[in-house]
Amino acid sequence: MARGEGAEHYAASLLPVKPINTEIKTAKPKDQRTRLTVWNKLCYAIGGAPYQITGSALGFFLQIYLLDVAQLDPFHASIILFVGRAWDAVTDPTVGFLVSRSRWTGIGRMMPWILCSTPFAVLTYFLIWYVPPFEQGKVLWYLVFYCLFQSMQTCFHVPYSALTMFISNDQKERDSATAYRMMVEVLGTVLGTAIQGQIVGGASNCPTEPDDLNSGNSTNASIVSLEETVKNGRKKTLLTFRQGLWLVMSYGPYIKLVIGFLFTSLAFMLLEGNFALFITYALGHRKDFQNILLVIMLSGTLTIPWWQWFLTRFGKKKAVYFGITWAVPFMILIICIKSNLVISYLVSVAAGVSVAAAFLLPWSMLPDVVDDFKVKNPDIHGYEALFYSFYVFFIKFASGVSLGVSTLSLKFAGYVTGSCSQPEAVSLTLKVLVSPVPVALIAVGLLILRTYPIDEERRQCNRKILQEMLPLCVTPGCSPVL
Repeated sequence: MARGEGAEHYAASLLPVKPINTEIKTAKPKDQRTRLTVWNKLCYAIGGAPYQITGSALGFFLQIYLLDVAQLDPFHASIILFVGRAWDAVTDPTVGFLVSRSRWTGIGRMMPWILCSTPFAVLTYFLIWYVPPFEQGKVLWYLVFYCLFQSMQTCFHVPYSALTMFISNDQKERDSATAYRMMVEVLGTVLGTAIQGQIVGGASNCPTEPDDLNSGNSTNASIVSLEETVKNGRKKTLLTFRQGLWLVMSYGPYIKLVIGFLFTSLAFMLLEGNFALFITYALGHRKDFQNILLVIMLSGTLTIPWWQWFLTRFGKKKAVYFGITWAVPFMILIICIKSNLVISYLVSVAAGVSVAAAFLLPWSMLPDVVDDFKVKNPDIHGYEALFYSFYVFFIKFASGVSLGVSTLSLKFAGYVTGSCSQPEAVSLTLKVLVSPVPVALIAVGLLILRTYPIDEERRQCNRKILQEMLPLCVTPGCSPVL
C-alpha cells in the first residue's frame, strides 16, 4: 500500500495534466463506437426484409393456397401447418444453442450461419409454392419442403436477430436500430402481401368470376463489437443446452415478457392466418381480399416511426397497452358490419396501426431483458442468442398450434375445398377466429404484461450501471458487450 501511495504522489506531482488529457482522448473513440449512423442502421435493417417477405406470404396465404390452389383436404392442410410450425419452433432453441457454441471466424460467429443458410432457404421456399404434377405424395411434398424452409430460415434469423445486442452498447442506439429494422421488416410484409397476394388471387378458377384478382453487410459498429468479443469469447466457458435452458426459463422478467407477448402475438397470428379466408367467404370481397391485406401492411409501415416516437416519449409499457388495445374495437367492428367494401378498407387502415405496434414492441423490449440479466449476472457470457431463440420458439410453437386448430375448425364447419362459396357454418367459424378469440387472447396477454417489472425507471437504471461497467473493459480481450 505504501509503495502504491508513493507512486501515485510521484505521478501526480510530475504529470498533473498530461494523463488527464490522455484519458479524455482514449475515451472519445470508445464513446463514438456506440454511435450508429443512418447507413449503419439501414444496413442492419435490410437483413430482416427476406424473413418478413416470406413470413407474411406464408402467414397470409399458405392456408388458402393449400386449400384452394393445391386442392388439399382441410385435414391434410392442418397437418402441414401444424407440423411445419411445430418443427420451426423446435429448431429455434436448437439453432440458438449451436450458434452460442460456434467458433469465431474472420467474419464473426453469426455471419457464417446467415450466409450458408440463405441459398437453401431460397430453393426450398420456391418449392413450397410449386404444385407437383402428381396427387399421391403431394401432402408429403409440402410437409418436407415447408419444414426444410423453416429450418433454413431459423439458421438465418436467430443469429441475425441476436446481432441486436452487438451493434451498439447504448440502449437508445439499439432501440433506434430496432425501429429501422421493424420499418424495413414491415415493408417486407408489404412486398410479401402484395406479390404473393396477386399470385394466389390470380389462381382463382371460379367460373362466374373469370377476371377475379387480376389487378395489376455488416455495419461498422457491429464489426467493432464483434472484434471485441472474439478475443474474449474463446476464453469463456460455454453453456450446455441444459444450462442455457435453465438460464432462460428461470429468469422472471423474461418469462413474463414472453408469455405476455405469446398471447398477444397469438391473437395477431390467428387473425393473419384466417383473414384472407374471412374476407373472401364471410365478407364476400373475393376480388379485393389481397388489396385489403395490402392496406393493413401499408398502414403498419407508415406508423412504425410514430410508435418509435411514442415509446421514446411515454415508455414501452404504455406503448404496449395503447398499441395492442387499439386493435380490439376494430376486430369487433369487422364482424358486426355488413358486407361493405369501404368500411372494410377503413377498418384495415386502423388495424394496421396496431399491427405496427405488435411488430415493433416485442423486439424493442427484448434487449432490455438481456441488459437486465447482464446487470444481475455480469459473469455469465454468450447467452444472447439463447434469449432470442427461445422467444421465437414459444411464439412459433403456439402459432403452429393455433393454425392447426383453426384449420381443423374449418373442416368441422364443413369447408369445401376449391368451392367458390362455403356453408354458413364456415362463415360463422371464421368470424369467431378473427374476432372473439383474438380479443380474449389480447386481454390475457395485457394482464400478464402488467406484471412485467422492467419499466422506464429500471431501464434507465440498468443503462447507467452498464455504462459504469464499460470503463472496466480497458484491457485487451475485455468485451463491453459480452
